[in-house]
Amino acid sequence: MARGMAREYARMEAEDFKKFAKEMIEYITNYLENIRERRVLPTIEPGYMKPLLPSEAPRTAEKWEDIMSDIERVIMPGVTHWHSPKFHAYFPTAQSYPAIVADMLSGAIACIGFTWMASPACTELEVTMLDWLGQMLDLPKEFLACSGGKGGGVIQGTASEATLVALLGAKAKKIKEVKEQHPEWTDNEIIGKMMAYGSCQAHSSVERAGLLGGVKFRLLKVDSKNKLRGETLAEAIREDKEKGLIPFYVVVTLGTTSSCAFDRLDELGPVANRESVWLHVDAAYAGNFEKM
Repeated sequence: MARGMAREYARMEAEDFKKFAKEMIEYITNYLENIRERRVLPTIEPGYMKPLLPSEAPRTAEKWEDIMSDIERVIMPGVTHWHSPKFHAYFPTAQSYPAIVADMLSGAIACIGFTWMASPACTELEVTMLDWLGQMLDLPKEFLACSGGKGGGVIQGTASEATLVALLGAKAKKIKEVKEQHPEWTDNEIIGKMMAYGSCQAHSSVERAGLLGGVKFRLLKVDSKNKLRGETLAEAIREDKEKGLIPFYVVVTLGTTSSCAFDRLDELGPVANRESVWLHVDAAYAGNFEKM
């Protein structure tokens, strides 16, 4: 590409942005309105993209028209079209025209809300909307930020991340509790005894959280309907306590990925409460149907 052309397209000015944004909206609209005409699953082999791309990163800018051409030439042949009416795998994704428009605004503001001061609106909108969600789920007021207590929610990047964060929170809480009873024990001694639990039908990220958190994780058997039952958890905790282990965390899955089974929260909750075990509900797949 000539140097002059590289300079011409190296910076996108406001007028260029408006022009290209309109073209992109047209492309998106055409894609979604005609998505049923595309093959849902790509007919490519692993590594298909490598010969379609340069061996090194481009050193100069490209024209917008060439970039759009590459989307169809390079990207679309390898896309699984999740929003096609012919797509029936996995689970639905949160996509709509309003969501796309909202993403545009979010991308424009592009704040990083790691503290309140970093972006007050970002933090306070998150707090309020998660209270709305809690109210929709009929959660007790103690779970809500508006209660004035310790309640409230935080949006995580993925369900896998949420499971890990919950495990780390439970781990820290239990270490503190055990140290109050056994101040002579070191953190490593306590961690070596800690045991977490979940259904053998739980998502792989549940067991992986234990691996990343550096604790033992025990996958428990389910009943004939693939549900984890309270008596199974109670027996596992009893066995592990007899071995000198420290039960501290259990994951209840509402909608397993293999069969959409719902663990018996009504049975597991009382066991966790009685044994002072942190209970985490993984409702990422089908938890919303619990309220329908």
